[in-house]
Amino acid sequence: MAELDLDSILEFTIQLAREAGAMIKNGQERRFASGASEDQKLNSVDLVTEVDKDVEKFITEKIMAAYPDHKFIGEETYHGQELTDDPTWIADLRSPIDGTTNFVHGFPMVCTSIGLAVKGMPVVGVVYNPFLEQLFSAAKGRGACLNQGTTLPCTGDRPLASLGEALIIADFGSRRSNPQYKSKMDTMYIVGATPEIGGKMAHSVRILGSAALSICYVAAGMSDTYWEIGCWPWDVCAGICILHEAGGAAFGTKSRPLDGTVDKEMLMGRKYFVIRHISPTETETTFEAQQRLAKEFLDCTDDFDP
Repeated sequence: MAELDLDSILEFTIQLAREAGAMIKNGQERRFASGASEDQKLNSVDLVTEVDKDVEKFITEKIMAAYPDHKFIGEETYHGQELTDDPTWIADLRSPIDGTTNFVHGFPMVCTSIGLAVKGMPVVGVVYNPFLEQLFSAAKGRGACLNQGTTLPCTGDRPLASLGEALIIADFGSRRSNPQYKSKMDTMYIVGATPEIGGKMAHSVRILGSAALSICYVAAGMSDTYWEIGCWPWDVCAGICILHEAGGAAFGTKSRPLDGTVDKEMLMGRKYFVIRHISPTETETTFEAQQRLAKEFLDCTDDFDP
């Protein structure tokens, strides 16, 4: 296969995301006006709407027409197939990590997330929230931007000494049974509690309900870290590309080496910890600081299966 023209692919993906975003926004207006039907999937928290399905169909058809030799993975089309070395589009309409709860409730943390991976590594990523008019985009070696004009991170070059100074994003996920749910809550207890009772006392923890937007907010420097076990590659592929181009780092479970490698195993592993760019010091590089904080956080977690 010929070498990919990432610049033209990025331009195509940005336009595709904007068109899909318009569908999401228009679909929301129609749904509230007419009461569009909802299917129940997995549990009452995980609702799949007509718009969800329509948007993935639209994205899939556009990509297949423009890049017929590429592969495609999305929530509605995933049936356990492996991620190969071939160029693979990984995309979905994302509201919460495993569904569209934000969209259903009218909560504006909703986006379309479109990523392209080659050899398991994200090389193009576009995440667009049509309700807040936030478009995050990146291609390998080209940097990352907000709304095609503001270079990420948009909060400047900042240090991060410890989790005690961090604003952390996490999520309940859709599986609320034990041992997974209790393990997540135990981690949040340790991260949030005071040092006197064994905690890290992070500045705070936020739940946005969108893995793609959560990673983009870390890339932008609006939050410091994001952690989740249980989301899928279509939740994170585009965001990880944007994160990397903004100087951030992504890690898997604590049982994997903390070397920041994103490959097929990590991308499909459903266990993610991401951290923003950190300004270096005289004694510590950016990546050394990211590694140290990743270890500090992951030591607070259990390595459970999603």
